[in-house]
Amino acid sequence: MPNRWSGITIDCADPRRLARFWSTLLGREEGPTEPGWVYLGDRTDMLPRLVFQPVPEPKRGKTRIHLDVSVDDIAAGMAEVVSLGGSFTGERHDYDEGVVVVMADPEGNEFCLAQYFSSTEPVTDEKALDV
Repeated sequence: MPNRWSGITIDCADPRRLARFWSTLLGREEGPTEPGWVYLGDRTDMLPRLVFQPVPEPKRGKTRIHLDVSVDDIAAGMAEVVSLGGSFTGERHDYDEGVVVVMADPEGNEFCLAQYFSSTEPVTDEKALDV
């Protein structure tokens, strides 16, 4: 049996606050949770679960791994992130196949919103890094 991707763990100061942000943005419900931690989804879900782990130290520097979130309308997606307590980093990449903006959650963890203009060739992180 091949290995299976089961989740992404995000270090954070306030797991409950960050989980509320991501739960609302992605429409993921809270699953079984350990004390002090918050899980969105379950290990048996088709999608990887998001795990929010409490850590005492603050985030430092750029996030090395991030989530890409597809939206139908980039402006509406950006407005939703901001209304939930996130922010726009000021970084935007326009491509023939779509647009990618770098956003941050309430604790400053970067992630991308991507609006694809066609489904034939998705925008990839490799393309975003080449800009």
